[in-house]
Amino acid sequence: MKNFALKLKRFLKSEDGPTAVEYAVMLSLIIVVCLTAVTSIGKNASSTFSNVATQLSS
Repeated sequence: MKNFALKLKRFLKSEDGPTAVEYAVMLSLIIVVCLTAVTSIGKNASSTFSNVATQLSS
């Protein structure tokens, strides 16, 4: 039991855990921003291609 308590104490003092969590949060935010940008650009491109196709057919 004492060994477990020492490991837990070392883990709580260590900065590796919080650093990993910070990196995970930053990565998830970057992914959300990228997905939002790709979706927005895709919708704009689709709209542009539709307008061009409409103008070419008339």
